[in-house]
Amino acid sequence: MKQIKAKIIDEKSLDILLGIDSSKIGFYGEVKQKIQELESANLGLRTKKAELQAVFDSISDGVVIYDSSGMVQQRNHIVPRLFPTETLLGKSCRALFHPDRATNREECPVGRALMGDSFHTLLSIAKDGGKNQFYDVSATPLEGPLGERRALLFLRDVTERRSRELLLLQSEKMASIGLLAAGVAHEINNPMTSVAGYAEALQRRFKESPELEGDPRMIDFPKYLEIIVREVYRCKLIIDSLLSFSRKSDGIFGKVNVNTIIKEVLELVRHQGRDKKIILEENFLSSLPEVYGDASSLRQVFLNLILNAFQAIDTEGAIRIETNAEDDHVSARVVDTGTGISAEALKQIWNPFYTTKKVGKNQGLGLAISYDIVKKHEGTIIVNSKQGEGTEFIVRLPICQEK
Repeated sequence: MKQIKAKIIDEKSLDILLGIDSSKIGFYGEVKQKIQELESANLGLRTKKAELQAVFDSISDGVVIYDSSGMVQQRNHIVPRLFPTETLLGKSCRALFHPDRATNREECPVGRALMGDSFHTLLSIAKDGGKNQFYDVSATPLEGPLGERRALLFLRDVTERRSRELLLLQSEKMASIGLLAAGVAHEINNPMTSVAGYAEALQRRFKESPELEGDPRMIDFPKYLEIIVREVYRCKLIIDSLLSFSRKSDGIFGKVNVNTIIKEVLELVRHQGRDKKIILEENFLSSLPEVYGDASSLRQVFLNLILNAFQAIDTEGAIRIETNAEDDHVSARVVDTGTGISAEALKQIWNPFYTTKKVGKNQGLGLAISYDIVKKHEGTIIVNSKQGEGTEFIVRLPICQEK
């Protein structure tokens, strides 16, 4: 009994010695439990943070979070590929959306989001030496941890889609012009046929009536009638070429003679040579093999190349057009003595919307469309040029193989 009492006294003495009584033991137990709960909560938060970061980084669009001052607070791994310097942490929204000027919040996607508005716009930026890039921008207000407002932005590169849309728009525009041209050509063709018919009837009358040829008052009439008939048939040839060019492509490939296509195009644009005193030199291989292609699309290619040649010459000069057969390909060369193309421009000449012409003169789609058409025909198109020395375009198309 004495031993038991002594043991109890010793334990109490130990508690007193350690400064722990029963109430403190309960308190430390609760603290320990709270610590364990906090550690568990922190583990859950770290897990959630890792999951959210994984989701954040897996988004294929660029994602940027701007703080309440319009500074970059966070971005995913896509953004540096699109805008490596403009979206560095701590950078202002001005670096991306309005670098050259200060602007009010209503003109800036980040500013609109910080005002509490959801905002969507198309951003166009000249990059890589002047080539336009297009981006869809969606800005949404985001509540911060302390109740402050931030801006969540999604950036998507839509340059390729935008290019396709504008190419389609250009194609539709060309189709409308072609339809209008076809209607006008048909309307002109009818009276031209009548003029030719009556002029030929008068020629026959002169041949059948010798007394008319002897009349001094009629001495010039046969020559005049000959000129009328010749020029009318020349007009009809131009109209036929216009009708061929305006005919909508059905996408069906068949045997095509490149000589015929180029001659049809020349009938449409030959007048530009006379207006600018440009000499047209034609050297067509008479026995040129046929190619397998879409005649309407190939007319578009050679129209673009020949028009470019005319536009490259300010006043006086020469354009040489020749065709040839090389191995298993047909080649067509369009060479001008114009201003030429700089080395820097040659790097971008096939890009949609790139043009060296004045604003409003050209949309920069002609060569891009031509390149695409030739590629679909399994051919090649190359350019050789030096500034001040003229330009040469060479189109090579595979010779039609019997199938």
